[in-house]
Amino acid sequence: MDHFRRLITSGELRPGERLPIVREVRGTWNVSVATATRAYNTLRAEGLTHASTGAGTVVATGSPTIATRVRTDASTGRALGRGEESRIIEIGITGADETVAPRLGVEQGTPVHVRRRVVSREGVPVHTSSSFYTADVVAAVPELAEPVSTGRSRELAAERLGSPQDRVVEEVTSRLATDPEKDALGLRGPGVIVTQVVRTVCLEDGRIVEVAVKVVSGSTVQSWSTPLR
Repeated sequence: MDHFRRLITSGELRPGERLPIVREVRGTWNVSVATATRAYNTLRAEGLTHASTGAGTVVATGSPTIATRVRTDASTGRALGRGEESRIIEIGITGADETVAPRLGVEQGTPVHVRRRVVSREGVPVHTSSSFYTADVVAAVPELAEPVSTGRSRELAAERLGSPQDRVVEEVTSRLATDPEKDALGLRGPGVIVTQVVRTVCLEDGRIVEVAVKVVSGSTVQSWSTPLR
């Protein structure tokens, strides 16, 4: 499981590529069919693979989860996968709104730092992301106030604050896209539905390191919490 997870998160296995069949895994690793099946089931549960008719188990397409990015950073030193790039479109200070304020634990209207960017895969925009940080986090990581994208802002903040990332709460809703979001993602027409993912990232010591609002096309509505360690 760890072997294939590393190949996927490092980009050595690309979206749509087929993994060996269970019988091949059994022979290569000298494990039982049950063990190989459990490993593949775990990869599917993590959203890294899916079953494809006629092709067996293939690497999943779509936007990686935050847990996948944490594992990618741990194995490669870079949170973005191969073929991905993050472009900063705004750096500044804004008042925490009704979405950001309660998740950062501040009063609405409190000045917070914001980093807005567009993430592309193979040159095609796949989502926008706006990350919000309190002043103490930016004081520890002044790079967050610079218009340079490292693809690993959370990881850098966790390192500087001396506490590893522990958990992320993700709240997913659907809404109409704003005009700037449609422009950034290349969406056209009136009434375009997007999926908004609000991520609150907690450190092991209980501090909130980041609240991020990610926007992708789609309309799935769900909410979940994912361990990051």
